[in-house]
Amino acid sequence: MPGRVGLVTDSTSSIPPSQAMAWGITVVPMQIQIGEQIRAEPAVPKDLLVRALVGDHRVATAPPDPAGFAWAYQDLANRGADEIVSVHVSGRQSKTVEVARKAAAQSPIPVHVVDSSTTGMSLGYAVLAAAKVAGAGGGARRVMDSLTRRLEAAHELIYVDTLEYLRKGGRIGAATAMLGSALSLKPLLTMVDGLVAPLERVLGADRALRRLVDAAARLAGDRQVDVAIEHFGAQERADDVLSRLRPLLPAAREVTFTEVSSTIGVHVGPGAVGITISPT
Repeated sequence: MPGRVGLVTDSTSSIPPSQAMAWGITVVPMQIQIGEQIRAEPAVPKDLLVRALVGDHRVATAPPDPAGFAWAYQDLANRGADEIVSVHVSGRQSKTVEVARKAAAQSPIPVHVVDSSTTGMSLGYAVLAAAKVAGAGGGARRVMDSLTRRLEAAHELIYVDTLEYLRKGGRIGAATAMLGSALSLKPLLTMVDGLVAPLERVLGADRALRRLVDAAARLAGDRQVDVAIEHFGAQERADDVLSRLRPLLPAAREVTFTEVSSTIGVHVGPGAVGITISPT
């Protein structure tokens, strides 16, 4: 393994599998329930999940199986890790951190469990940065310092076609004030203190996406940033967002285009597009 500090996260980090593998990051999958069947996220085809959501079937999410964390920690110990940093989706959105802490108490080596207070590539970029510090030989304190710095500086901007999926999943936070809007008013959202929060309402999807791009460009400014365009069942829309945003960010270091974790997709719904701005 690269370094003596192991890195563990959950699948809401949306880290592309090739990058997770390259940096030795263990990704423990969340669980998705459709009807009465519960499966690990990778075992649920995206097209099946979208059909279930659009068809108004019962769809829910759950933290990883506790055994998944126990196995991840034991495996890293077996491969020579001295300590583990295990960083996860906001504890105000999921009980994943609680499950990780219970497994950490049984780990053969120390595990530092971190509540990221976010999700998506804000979490993903922070974990990648921490893994690079670990890969260079950094100890647990340096790894967590890097992690904290990236988490605190990052911004998540989210467009959804409707707030209904967030309402059903109980993840809507302060954005409840936007419920009941006219269908033509499209919500733009962000993350504040670990909860989904309203940014603004914009008339029409195309105008809302343009506003999303403008907001991302303002947040990035002329700083060196990593940028992610994430979507759920909306590749064409996300392609358009990327083509509009890229010329506005000449200092962007890395641009990642990815389909968001299916667990996040359950709550934002088909058609959602997100932009992560993560200063380096």
